[in-house]
Amino acid sequence: MSTKRVVITGLGAISPLGTTLEGNWNNLLEGRSGIRKISQFDADGLPCQIAGEIPDFDPTDYIEKKEVRRLARSAQIALAAAKNAVNDAALPEIMPEPERSAVYFGTGIGGLDVFEENNSIFHSRGYSRVNPFALPGTIPNMPAFAIGREFQCLGPNFTITTACATGTQAIGEACELIRRGVADIVLSGGTEAMIRDFAIVGFIAMRALPTSYNDNPTKASRPFDLNREGFIFSEGAGVLVLEELEHALKRGARIYAEVAGHAASSDGFHMAAPDPDGAGPTRAMRWALQDAKMNPDEIDYINAHGSSTALNDSTETRAIKAVFGQQAYKIPVSSTKSMMGHAMGASGALEAIFCTLTINKGWIPPTINYETPDPECDLDYVPNKARQVRVNTTLSNSFGLGGQNACLVLKRFED
Repeated sequence: MSTKRVVITGLGAISPLGTTLEGNWNNLLEGRSGIRKISQFDADGLPCQIAGEIPDFDPTDYIEKKEVRRLARSAQIALAAAKNAVNDAALPEIMPEPERSAVYFGTGIGGLDVFEENNSIFHSRGYSRVNPFALPGTIPNMPAFAIGREFQCLGPNFTITTACATGTQAIGEACELIRRGVADIVLSGGTEAMIRDFAIVGFIAMRALPTSYNDNPTKASRPFDLNREGFIFSEGAGVLVLEELEHALKRGARIYAEVAGHAASSDGFHMAAPDPDGAGPTRAMRWALQDAKMNPDEIDYINAHGSSTALNDSTETRAIKAVFGQQAYKIPVSSTKSMMGHAMGASGALEAIFCTLTINKGWIPPTINYETPDPECDLDYVPNKARQVRVNTTLSNSFGLGGQNACLVLKRFED
C-alpha cells in the first residue's frame, strides 16, 4: 500500500517580526530584527533586559474577551495563528469533516504565566480571588484544546513538549497521522509566550543570554558569529495546515509545499549542553533524509537551529558537515533566529513556515549580525542579506534542552 502524501495548504505566523504572514516574511527578507527592550515586566537591573516580544498583539482581535481571560498568553497566540492559517487555507470555520480533522500541537513551557499571576493573587488576596480557570490554563495541552474546539477538529488531539524541538516534532508526528490514513487535515505547530521575570532570570542563571546588548538589542542575536553571547528569549506561534494530497486537490486547495520527511533523536548526554560531537543532530538529519528518500546533495537550503550560543552553533556546524561532507560548504545555511530570537516551542513551527515560503517565493532569509567569522563555524550562513535563488528542498533543524533533536524535510510540490 502506497504511503499517503502530505502537503501544506495554510500558514499562520505570529512572532516578534509581526502578526501577519506577509509582515513576518517581509521583515525576514529585509533583515529586520524583532528584538527589543522588555516591556512585559520591569527588567531594569537584570543583566539581560531584552527579548523578542510580539508587537501590537491584541488577543481580542481574534478571541472574545471572556475567553481571553480563560486562556494563557501562549494559547491566545496559538489560537490567533491557527485562525490565520485556516483562513489562509480557505477552509471554513468548522472543519468540513470534523472526525477526519486533528490537532498535533506543542509548547515547551505552557501556561506558567497564569500560574504565576494566580499564585501571587492567592498569597496577596486570598483563595477566593483566584481565577477558577487558572489551573486548567497552566496545562500544556490548552493551546491544542483551544484550536481543536474552535475548528471542531474531533480526531486525535495531541500535545508535544520537547523543549526547542517541539514545533518541528509536532509537524513530523502530524505528518505520520495523515500518512497512516487517520486524518485528512491536521492543524500543527507550536507556541510559546513566557517573557516573565523568572524565565529570564532562569536563563541568566544558566549563562545562556547575552548581557552586552541591552542598549543595542537588534544586534544581540548573532548566530555563528565569533562574538555571539547567547540566545534571545522570544515568543510567538506558528501553525501549518497539513493536508492529505488527494483531499487537498479535490477541494482545489493552494499547495505551498510537500512534507517529504522528518525524524527525531535524542542525545542521551546532558540536560542543557549539546553532545559536543553532534551525534544526536547528525542522526536526526540522516534519518530525516532517509525518510524523505533523498540524498544529501538534493538539499538546497538548511534553516539552522542557529540559536546564537557558543556550543550549539559550533555543534550544529559539526553535525551538518558530518551529514553532508564537502557538500556542506555548498549549501546555504541561515538562522532566522538572528531576527526572531528563540521562541522555544514555537521556533520549529515558525521556521517550517519560513522554509515553506523560501520554496514558494525563491528567497533565502539571511543570518543578520554575522560580522566576525568563527573558525569552528565555517559554512555559508547567508550573511546579512537575503539571497534570491530557486529552492526545491529544505531541511529545518531544531535542537533543544534535554538533547531533543527534530528535523523536517520540505520540498517543492510536483503532482
